[in-house]
Amino acid sequence: MTPLDPSPSELRALAERCFAFAEEHRSAALEEPMRRPPPTNGAPKLDAESPVGLSTALEELRGAVAASWNTTSPRYMGFIPGGGLPTAALADFVALAVNRYVGIRAMAPALAGIESSVVRWLSDLIGYPETALGVLTSGGSASILTAIVAAREALLPPSAAYLRGTLYVSEEAHASVRKAARAAGFLTDSIRTVPVDARFRMDVGALDELMRADRDAGRKPFLVVASAGTTNTGAVDPIGRVCDVAERHGAWVHADGAYGGFFLLTERGRKLLGDLSRCDSVTLDPHKGLFLPYGTGALVVKRGATLARAFATNASYLRDVSADEAEPNFTDLSFEMSRDFRGLRVWLPLRLHGVGAFRDALDEKLDLTAHAYRELSRDERLEILAEPELSTLVFRPRNGDGAALLDAVNSSGRTFLSSTVLGGKVAVRMCILCFRTERCHVDDAIAAIRAAL
Repeated sequence: MTPLDPSPSELRALAERCFAFAEEHRSAALEEPMRRPPPTNGAPKLDAESPVGLSTALEELRGAVAASWNTTSPRYMGFIPGGGLPTAALADFVALAVNRYVGIRAMAPALAGIESSVVRWLSDLIGYPETALGVLTSGGSASILTAIVAAREALLPPSAAYLRGTLYVSEEAHASVRKAARAAGFLTDSIRTVPVDARFRMDVGALDELMRADRDAGRKPFLVVASAGTTNTGAVDPIGRVCDVAERHGAWVHADGAYGGFFLLTERGRKLLGDLSRCDSVTLDPHKGLFLPYGTGALVVKRGATLARAFATNASYLRDVSADEAEPNFTDLSFEMSRDFRGLRVWLPLRLHGVGAFRDALDEKLDLTAHAYRELSRDERLEILAEPELSTLVFRPRNGDGAALLDAVNSSGRTFLSSTVLGGKVAVRMCILCFRTERCHVDDAIAAIRAAL
């Protein structure tokens, strides 16, 4: 044994200390303040020449964790929460311990099959045919970049058409969409911003007019990004009508369901999001709607061959690893070559808890949001900006400053909400998506809002 390879008893002792640390954090997170100031002595420094024991290292880490935002708290309703299921953490422990490479199927065929079964489950959830393929990513940003490149390669072959390509996003689209478009090689003047209606949903008539004008000007409309739950307000674009317009112009439709897509598990969500099956590709973030740890995203593409054509490549140093023609390698479905075994952190919680537990949790979040909407709508001092479609509620004082209201609510440290700007004015956001959040936590937030008013 070497210091880098502890004995079984040593490894067990180390693991037990880490488990105790994690459990201490989980218990404390339920009651700790939402955020604390950074430590006065800064972050723990790395002195790589002077190793310390695990107890010392964990003590340094404890202070760093305490000085961060409490994103796993049931009272965290600001930015879209990242719940971090404990069983997903166990999955990561196992995945990192066995440390198998699943990017190329032949190197770990059964483990790659586990990840493929997760992708297939996601495709079935959307309603995609057997031709669908997909890949688990680090999150929505990587997913949308992958989708844009796939659409570009499918509809803008290397020619002058590439420079004429235009893509369309609403005013409320996530910031990652424009960032990904630039990373995919599209200049700012190739990205069209589509106005929204009074409920912050894409104006489909305006979309059609923009696409017609671009075609008349010799441009090539090739991609429309629709939102299946915006981050700002939770608005869901009229996806079916967006698809109608895009089909007339021969454009690819990508749906950003990073936040809202998993509400498909619920009856209410299926009524709202059923047209996702018409889209060419969909982003889903299990680290949002399935409450998994940060860094768990997904992209599924209806015609999977288009994804493979965009990213498949050959490398002479991989000549000894045979390809599986039945299913492509994950390395041929995205720009990533080195990647972790993300599939297990989705597969294991679903195997342990069953999808019903997730469905019930998402239904509860819809119920809690409806409850908050009813309660806050009764207060004449507040302006509710839109009836929530998912689990995000936005509002502001009728006579006052939204920023001041937010500061007053968050100053207690018992509830954390966030803000955005809508119509040129600051609005307060309440996003209910932590699996730990219950009625009592929402009622505490409502009481804090009323007290602040």
